[in-house]
Amino acid sequence: MGVITLSDALKMANEQGVDLVEVASGAVPPVCRLLDYGKFRYEQAKKEREARKGQKSVELREVRMRPRIDQHDIAYKSKRIREFLEEGHKVKLSVLFRGREITHPELAIGLLRRVAESLAQSAKLEKPPALEGRMMTMILAPLPSAKRASGDGKAAEGPAPAKTQEKTSAKA
Repeated sequence: MGVITLSDALKMANEQGVDLVEVASGAVPPVCRLLDYGKFRYEQAKKEREARKGQKSVELREVRMRPRIDQHDIAYKSKRIREFLEEGHKVKLSVLFRGREITHPELAIGLLRRVAESLAQSAKLEKPPALEGRMMTMILAPLPSAKRASGDGKAAEGPAPAKTQEKTSAKA
C-alpha cells in the first residue's frame, strides 16, 4: 500500500475489522500489516505443536563400570548399551575410580576403547574418553538407521526357521 500515516492505517484496520500489527519496528518508516492477530497466534501455535509432534527427544543413558571389570560383565554391559542405542538413545559410558585406581587411567581408556570398537556397527563416538574428577567418561551416539541396517547382520535374519518350530510343536 505504500507509506500511509498512522491515523489512516488505524482507520483502515477498523473498517476491515482486523488489527494493525507492527512487523519491522527498526525500518524507516516502520512496517505494519493488517491481519487478525488472534487467528495469526492460533495458526502459529498450531504450527509449533505440529513441529513438536515430529521431533524425537534423545535421552542420555549412563552405563557405569569399574577399571577391573570381568569379561562377562563387559559383554553384558555392551549388550545393554547396544539396546539403548537401538532405541535411539545416546549412551554415556563412565569408568569409576576408587582409591589408587586413579593412578592408572590407561586401564579405563583401554576399556572404553574396547567397548567402543565392539559397538562400532551400531554407534559412533561422539565424545572421546576424558577424565572428569574420579570418573573417565565417553559418549556414544546411535548411527542413523540406514547405516545400522546394512552393517548389522542380525537385522536381516528375521524369525527362526520353520523346521525348528515344527520340531518344537511335534514334541509337545
